[in-house]
Amino acid sequence: MREGPGNRLRGSIEFLVMLALCFVFVFGFVRPVVASPVFIDSGSMIPTIEIDDRVLINKLADDFSTPERGDIVLFDDPAGGETPLIKRTIGLPGETVELRNGDLFINGSPVEEPYVNDAAPSVTFFGPVEVPEGHYFVMGDNRGNSLDSRIFGPLPEDSIIGSALFRFWPPGRAGAV
Repeated sequence: MREGPGNRLRGSIEFLVMLALCFVFVFGFVRPVVASPVFIDSGSMIPTIEIDDRVLINKLADDFSTPERGDIVLFDDPAGGETPLIKRTIGLPGETVELRNGDLFINGSPVEEPYVNDAAPSVTFFGPVEVPEGHYFVMGDNRGNSLDSRIFGPLPEDSIIGSALFRFWPPGRAGAV
């Protein structure tokens, strides 16, 4: 059977409709509800996440579970800025967080943190602070250059946008964070 001009036109229209539906699905549902890419413009998570990295954020993760210690979360800026912040979850609700000479202690016990930036060690002292229910204590991996819960206090759970899944840019550093 020969394909006439009408069949080709109908095929082109169907293709454009499907393309438009895919566009609406991705930008109308997937990006705002499921996952979204985030450009990192801060050095507070070095060496785990570098300036200019692109990270995919899972927005559904915190709808079905709560953040755990070590999870990297994206959240609304507590100071009201337009750009969300990204930090590591350090303290969970009900825990006591303390820094002694740059070392983290949770409920009085030392915590190993292999992700902390050793190139710029922090010798800070902080706390002890108890994390209230419904809140999390977050800190950057680059402790000497991080605006985090030491400054703005424990983070309310409802300000968390999602959890970092993986870095997809630059390609040479792509992988889990």
